[in-house]
Amino acid sequence: MEPTTPQRTASSRDRFVLFVAAALFVAIVIIESLAPANVVGAYGFVVPILLVATVRNRTLMVMTLLVCVLATYVGLLRPTKPGRLVSAVLNRTVVVGVLMAVAYFAMTREERKAREEEARAALAAQTDNLLAANAQLEKLKDALNRSVRLAAAGQVAAEVAHEVGTPLHSIAWHVQSLKEEPALSADMKRRLQIIDQEIDRVVKNVKDLLSLTRQRKPTRSPLSVEELVQSVAALMEPSFKRKGIGFGVYVGAETSTVWGDAEQLQQVLMNLLTNAMAATSSGQKVTVIAGQRPVTSDEAEARQRTGERPIEAMVTLIVQDTGSGMPDEHLRRAFEPFFTTKASGDGTGLGLYLSREIVTAHGGTLDIQSEVGIGTTIRVMLPNYVGMSSPASTEVADGR
Repeated sequence: MEPTTPQRTASSRDRFVLFVAAALFVAIVIIESLAPANVVGAYGFVVPILLVATVRNRTLMVMTLLVCVLATYVGLLRPTKPGRLVSAVLNRTVVVGVLMAVAYFAMTREERKAREEEARAALAAQTDNLLAANAQLEKLKDALNRSVRLAAAGQVAAEVAHEVGTPLHSIAWHVQSLKEEPALSADMKRRLQIIDQEIDRVVKNVKDLLSLTRQRKPTRSPLSVEELVQSVAALMEPSFKRKGIGFGVYVGAETSTVWGDAEQLQQVLMNLLTNAMAATSSGQKVTVIAGQRPVTSDEAEARQRTGERPIEAMVTLIVQDTGSGMPDEHLRRAFEPFFTTKASGDGTGLGLYLSREIVTAHGGTLDIQSEVGIGTTIRVMLPNYVGMSSPASTEVADGR
């Protein structure tokens, strides 16, 4: 593994320091050789010792000190005036004592600084860990709040379905009977049609709420991605034509098959196309692109960690529109249940939430990219099970 940039910088600095220390040592030795009787030059060994201390290597410091001590006492081997040997030994012993003291205190100081730096780094790492843990707690808190909201919505939905269902069916039956009266004027027929549409909308909203409290066992089977896309496109294309929105479907040449619940995956694609149609206007365009790509190393490792069987490719379903796009504050809340930017009565804010739940339960991912004034791109990734045996069925949330 290559060293990081700070490591490379420290290594280069240490080499430069050692080079300077070695050059100073050689210079002092030369000065000592030119004036062997003058012990003052030996005190210059303090400088290379201080430089080596900054490298913070105890073994290197011991070797440096020994070399400096040896060089200090070498001066005694040169001829001196009679009676000056004892004085020279004492003087150079004092120098050696000073060098040892300097080496000890310099090394102690550098080691203390190193411990302080390690402590600061450990404190910074702990701070980062605490911040990450706090962010994770905030996410868990938000998830818990959503669960509480969903539980409350489920209870309300059950009560609403029980209290409102029967009267709605009765009202709908009477409206249908009135629409069949031959004496109705055109204005009355139009008003009855509006009433009928509003009843259908109430029923749909009740069903959306009930979907949060009801789970069913999915009927999983090998599902052709091309058939899935074409079937949903056939249902949605008339709506796009009525609004004057361009609608294109492009399916790759690869044979792609997923192991999943056809009804739920159809509902995911319908939700995405419905949202795209709501965000686009006449003259703009919505495109569905189906294909596949090789599995990334991260995806392969994630499947291995969870004990899932390996796959070679991921199916890609991309829904692009050239509509209004989403600002960042809306994009961050896109998957929150009940969050919607549509007018009151036009949506419940459950489509993207339920779609991602279904895709995740099928072993895939769903993500959004959007920019105001340019449009939105939603990518669905699902495991491609071509040529593999069918995995055991597991429950996923109902997407209706």
